[in-house]
Amino acid sequence: METIRHNVVIKTSPEKVYQAVTTQEGIASWWCKQTTAKPELGFMNIFTFGTFRNEMKVAELSDNKRTEWECIQSIEEWMGTRISFDLEERNGNTLLRFTHGGWKAATDMFAVCNYDWARFISSLKTFCETGTGEPA
Repeated sequence: METIRHNVVIKTSPEKVYQAVTTQEGIASWWCKQTTAKPELGFMNIFTFGTFRNEMKVAELSDNKRTEWECIQSIEEWMGTRISFDLEERNGNTLLRFTHGGWKAATDMFAVCNYDWARFISSLKTFCETGTGEPA
């Protein structure tokens, strides 16, 4: 199994980053404008990019520390993958450890998504630090 990983220090509290990665308003501000999301275990988050729809079940929540989503509906290569955001307080900042794991192979789509995730994690960082992200 293959895993996309990105670590970044965000100059704000874990609480603020947690809100950005678990709430509809937060996620829509840095990743996907057309988002339906709630920080509730079992809730089916829906992210729509034009005609492309991702359904991600909230599989894990730990206040201000972690959230994980399980991909239930998406493109074939995303099916069954898991996306997680792990947060650790570091000297008044937040270390974010992002993973998108469970890929069957390191395909061309894996490479494209790795690049796209890097862009969106940068958008998340900018949103948390300045209030303005660059969602799709």
